[in-house]
Amino acid sequence: QVQLVDSGGGSVEAGGSLRLACTASTYNYDSACMGWFRQAPGKGREGVALIERSRGAVYYAESVKGRFSIYRGDGANMVVLQMNSLQPEDSAMYYCAAGRRIEGRCRLLHNLYNFWGQGTQVTVSS
Repeated sequence: QVQLVDSGGGSVEAGGSLRLACTASTYNYDSACMGWFRQAPGKGREGVALIERSRGAVYYAESVKGRFSIYRGDGANMVVLQMNSLQPEDSAMYYCAAGRRIEGRCRLLHNLYNFWGQGTQVTVSS
């Protein structure tokens, strides 16, 4: 079992920046991939960014490429999502998730992830 604790988030004006962090209780095969999904009211949960914890390979949704950056933080079990140039459409509840690699890579599909953080709200005003 893997416990995830996410932090950060908040409110910012369009064009601003926020940082999210997620700490896992352990590292194992079942949590080789870590990252964030988001869900806005009335919408499905979508993948934002993932990182392979051992190799550091990163994966981004097209909508955030060039604006968001995911990286390994202090300690072996922390990952960080730096969000720049935020737009109102980025407003959502952001959930940290951990799961296995599938066919050698991390996948931005929420149904592949078994471990979730409690979520943190990101609100971007225009």
